[in-house]
Amino acid sequence: MTRRTVRIAMNGVTGRMGHRQHLVRSILALREQGGLDLGNGETLWPEPVLVGRREPALRALAERHGLTEWSTDLDAVLADGTVDVYFDAQVTPARADAIRRAVAAGKHVYTEKPTAGDLAEALDLARLATGKGIKHGVVQDKLFLPGLRKLKRLIDGGFFGEVLSVRGEFGYWVFEGDWQEAQRPSWNYRAEDGGGIVVDMFPHWEYVLHELFGRVTSVSAHVATHVPRRWDEHGKPYEATAEDAAYGVFELEGGAVAQINSSWTVRVHRDELVEFQVDGTHGSAVAGLRGCRVQHRSATPKPVWNPDVPATESFRDQWQEIPDNADFDNGFKAQWELFLRHVVLDEPYHWDLLAGARGVQLAELGLRSAAEGRRLEVPELTG
Repeated sequence: MTRRTVRIAMNGVTGRMGHRQHLVRSILALREQGGLDLGNGETLWPEPVLVGRREPALRALAERHGLTEWSTDLDAVLADGTVDVYFDAQVTPARADAIRRAVAAGKHVYTEKPTAGDLAEALDLARLATGKGIKHGVVQDKLFLPGLRKLKRLIDGGFFGEVLSVRGEFGYWVFEGDWQEAQRPSWNYRAEDGGGIVVDMFPHWEYVLHELFGRVTSVSAHVATHVPRRWDEHGKPYEATAEDAAYGVFELEGGAVAQINSSWTVRVHRDELVEFQVDGTHGSAVAGLRGCRVQHRSATPKPVWNPDVPATESFRDQWQEIPDNADFDNGFKAQWELFLRHVVLDEPYHWDLLAGARGVQLAELGLRSAAEGRRLEVPELTG
């Protein structure tokens, strides 16, 4: 078996998502399994080069995982001809400039979302990368969750008939930071630092809806800052300038309607932190991170509204659990594998920077819809 090394500049891996999901559970997990089997007598060996602004944090991270290469000089790393791929998991305001520099250096680009602070810049990045002839991809991890993969299996099998509607609930209570430490960094609640749940979550909802049910053709959104005062990582109070909840209605190509609530100020009374209910003419499903339950029309009960009579059975018990029927690996790792195969074998990969720009577009239009109090059309983007 021949080993083929791909060197990856990983920027932003001292942050929670970059460290846990991308470095540890994706790249290092690939190394622990002996590399990625390319199926042609070759094994791809990912070699991370850690990049960031804080030297002590980078050094400590490298030592913890037995890595030797790290740098606070992004331009020097990009100038290294042995580096093949640039990956970005920085805070949003820093991302577009770094991607632009990586494209100029001729590196393949893989990045978290949102890809830029506004649609014009996101489209510019996509066009620059395509014009440069490099390969580029955007993390769209929720498509690889076991629950949504089961949902996709149902769609492909024609289970739903005509899809009528999608209802999504996402969120949990993020503590304010005064009497219990917050679970999310404080910049998430400052608009001037790129925070806000619309910018964070609408790009996810765009690709989930687009890939599973059809392109989003219009958006109507309402946003709120339900908790206006929070405390940062140093215990200092600050005023939240970004929304912590968003309520969106999305019309889809083909006529289905999606309604998705996103909130960091909701206490969870559901089975998983995110759930999507899909209702169709032939059946319905409720999919979460891992599970998926269905109710076919042939097994649908016939309830009658009567508030004077107590319910005699659990509605949840009337649904059937969908079996795994497969081994589901970490979703971030699964997408990394596809992107790396795209880079070295030129296998198809369509979650590119243009797909990332669609997410930025939906977030931008969602915020505008909320500000103007009206429904907005979502124009189709082309490269």
